[in-house]
Amino acid sequence: MRIHRFILQIAALIAALALDPVQAAGANVLPAPVAAAMRASGVPGSSAALFVQEVGAPRPAVAFNAGAVMNPASTMKLVTTLAALELLGPTYAWKTEAYTAGTQRGDVLEGDLVLRGSGDPKLTVENFWLMLRALRARGLREIRGDLVLDRSYFEAVNQDEARFDNEPLRPYNVAPDAMLINFKAFRFTFVPDPERGVAQVTVEPRSALLELTASVRLADGPCNDWRAKLKADFGANGGMGAAARASFSGLYPASCGEKSWNVALQSHPNFVLGVFRQLWEELGGTLRGGVRDGEAPAGARLLYTNESPTLAEIVRDMNKFSNNVMARQLFLTLSAEMMKQPGRADRSAQVVQGWLAQKGLGFPELVMENGSGLSRVERISAASMGRLLLAAYASPVMSEFVASMPLVAYDGTMKRRLKYESIAGQAHVKTGSLSDVRALAGYVLDARGRRFAVVFMVNHPNAGATQRAQDALLNWVYGGPGR
Repeated sequence: MRIHRFILQIAALIAALALDPVQAAGANVLPAPVAAAMRASGVPGSSAALFVQEVGAPRPAVAFNAGAVMNPASTMKLVTTLAALELLGPTYAWKTEAYTAGTQRGDVLEGDLVLRGSGDPKLTVENFWLMLRALRARGLREIRGDLVLDRSYFEAVNQDEARFDNEPLRPYNVAPDAMLINFKAFRFTFVPDPERGVAQVTVEPRSALLELTASVRLADGPCNDWRAKLKADFGANGGMGAAARASFSGLYPASCGEKSWNVALQSHPNFVLGVFRQLWEELGGTLRGGVRDGEAPAGARLLYTNESPTLAEIVRDMNKFSNNVMARQLFLTLSAEMMKQPGRADRSAQVVQGWLAQKGLGFPELVMENGSGLSRVERISAASMGRLLLAAYASPVMSEFVASMPLVAYDGTMKRRLKYESIAGQAHVKTGSLSDVRALAGYVLDARGRRFAVVFMVNHPNAGATQRAQDALLNWVYGGPGR
């Protein structure tokens, strides 16, 4: 009798091991490889939340701590992305309009040039140059009034850009603006010239309101933390039309080759004025006046309309490289478009909640501060994020949504991860990281051709040590513990 019972127990064990590893794990238990990686990281499992469910399955395969309210870091961009794709449509485009306010005689405008923005997240210096070139082609050369910026599509954001991490010059801290140009950031590039013993300093975009040192001395030695070997002096913004200053001293290691340093120095109006004046003069034009905020007066003539790339293209850039500025622009666009009021963060949060309710996706714990995840207060649970992913897979915009996420081992923030694993190229995953947060959310196509929605969030002071646990989860869902 005992032998018979023992044989039955062995048979049951073999049957359990033969189950699909995802099904065998138990919904409320960390998969073994993930648990081991969490222990190695020194982060308790209670600080993590996991959700894994096959698309089309009735219930999750893993829902560990999935109801806990977590900071999702940049995976919050997926909520903003899906809402925008469904509410605005994948072909939505932002418009930047140029009006002449005054009398134009020949190629001379006796009045102001008004630029009306609608929050284009990707009005780069190249696209802005094309816009100004189109104005020149339409016969405008000399502007005897001011450059007037209509930024009313978004409500003014009075943001302390040092509030998040005391790094006010970091481009990711740039506040949203309806007349955003080139992410309001300068890129300083250091180009070694060994014959002269210096590194030339170039800047893009060039600006008529930026004073720049031309070079720094070269030095021998390893590259390492090359910025620490330089002393940067960035001048204050000042008032409307004030110039900025960027000077560098110290030593630049020749072994670094070319390196770039992105800095957000100026206010939005001064940045636009400096870049406009520089490009306009290069195109043979002149601007007599300065810059000010305002609107196109009655009777102003629409001279040119610039359209952005489509929303589907925008969210691809935004999510692949986790661009916070683009996400905040998109978030405010939701309320500006749907409410027909100036875009504002709290209004956009209401739009998202209403959209979720219409889809039957009540997320009572959801907190959206700016829609980008660059926030200490944004919150969602792993279960809610997982339900969002499952709903997205049944959405008409599924293909645009999935394609916006980094492809594991190939591009974006996942380009250097899992490169030599079988899962390479088999998962689209959005990552998120803050000083005390590590998160991922996306889809894994397993070795048997089934697709799973996967969410993993860690909130802990040592969250940065849990990347191996994230990778272990992705590998486990793809092939199981025995592969």
